[in-house]
Amino acid sequence: MHPAISVIFFTVTSGAGFGLIAMIGAGMPLPGGLLSAFLIPALAGGMAIAGLVASTFHLGRPERAWRAFSQWRSSWLSREGVLAVTTLVLFAIYTLIWMVTGERLFWLGLPLAICALLTVYTTAMIYAQLKTVPHWHTGLTPLSYLAFSLACGLVLAGSLGGHLQPGSLAARLSFFAILIAWLVKYLWWKRAHGASLSAFGSTMETATGLGAIGKVRLLERPHTGENYLTREMVHVIGRKHASKLRTIAVFLGAGLPLLIAFGVWILSASTVWLVFAFVSLMAGLFVERWLFFAEAEHAVSLYYGGRED
Repeated sequence: MHPAISVIFFTVTSGAGFGLIAMIGAGMPLPGGLLSAFLIPALAGGMAIAGLVASTFHLGRPERAWRAFSQWRSSWLSREGVLAVTTLVLFAIYTLIWMVTGERLFWLGLPLAICALLTVYTTAMIYAQLKTVPHWHTGLTPLSYLAFSLACGLVLAGSLGGHLQPGSLAARLSFFAILIAWLVKYLWWKRAHGASLSAFGSTMETATGLGAIGKVRLLERPHTGENYLTREMVHVIGRKHASKLRTIAVFLGAGLPLLIAFGVWILSASTVWLVFAFVSLMAGLFVERWLFFAEAEHAVSLYYGGRED
């Protein structure tokens, strides 16, 4: 699949934003005062909204994005839009009450946190539902999206309010959240290694419907030039390049953040250092998400000589 920058930015940034919203709603300790009650929600909401806006750039007609809301009964994309708006409206009410009264209401924060995580889940299901893309069609896809969203939210919230927690609790929680998220991603990668098109029953024979008359091979591409399908559904990346990028993703997204979180934990250092863990984690996730799209093979690629194994 073509790794569009707008979609990569959308899934990573909005995931982190909704993860922080979930942490805020769940009552994670954060600084008090009017300024904090404004700036922290502004950061969380800003990331979520920036990601959602970026996603519209991938549409052929961005001005028609509002029409997606009407298909919530059958479309995960529509459900994502409905839940995202619901979450942001609840978050605005929650933030206003926090700013006016100085209180963070748990009875409002809990459904807010749930809605934020459900939004991330619907984002992942846009891809996980696709039987034509074996790499994505697994329950590990939404689990991975949720794990990374929670890890980003936890690390960022910990860097903002960790000094309010005893015994470097924020650093410990961040360490294990990052570790669990990448363990889930490892399982996702391990499964994806064997999730070829042929393993899921998609071959040149099934793609063309000519299997009854024998083995099918491509004589000539259907088109002499590019079209929508070749631009969006067919992308080839060498296994060596994918391996290098995977190493970079793990180093930036797991190695450095885990090292920073562990150092803050053991040394009882200032949790401000977790900001660097968050930045590194986000950088690693951009590479991981690029691979998520680039390595995925859509069944339609078989029409254009794509590999089956």
